Amino acid sequence: MRTLGIHDRDPLYTEAFRSILRTVNIESVKLPPRSPNLNAYCERFVLSIKSECLDRMILFGEAHLRHVIREYVEHYHMERNHQGLGNQLIDPPKDQPVVARIDRRQRLGGMLNFYCRQAA
Repeated sequence: MRTLGIHDRDPLYTEAFRSILRTVNIESVKLPPRSPNLNAYCERFVLSIKSECLDRMILFGEAHLRHVIREYVEHYHMERNHQGLGNQLIDPPKDQPVVARIDRRQRLGGMLNFYCRQAA
């Protein structure tokens, strides 16, 4: 099974780099020329994970990095308010009471925080 690796036309992506990708079954796909907004969602996510998470941690190996990324992706999609949706959650909990105490919950030792209402 081949995986697609999408990248821009930066000169860093040389033939030698693309041949390394081919050895691990990653097909290199270049973005079209002069298309700066084509990959805007991905660039926004990369900026978010770097500035909110990875730049603040010392990672101890690949397993630790994968754990941190899994935790951040869960936080990004389920617990973090999104400005594009009027500062609302993408998938809010269905059984959340209207009036209740608000608790702070943490991920990654308190680096990522989110708030939710306590169950009645």
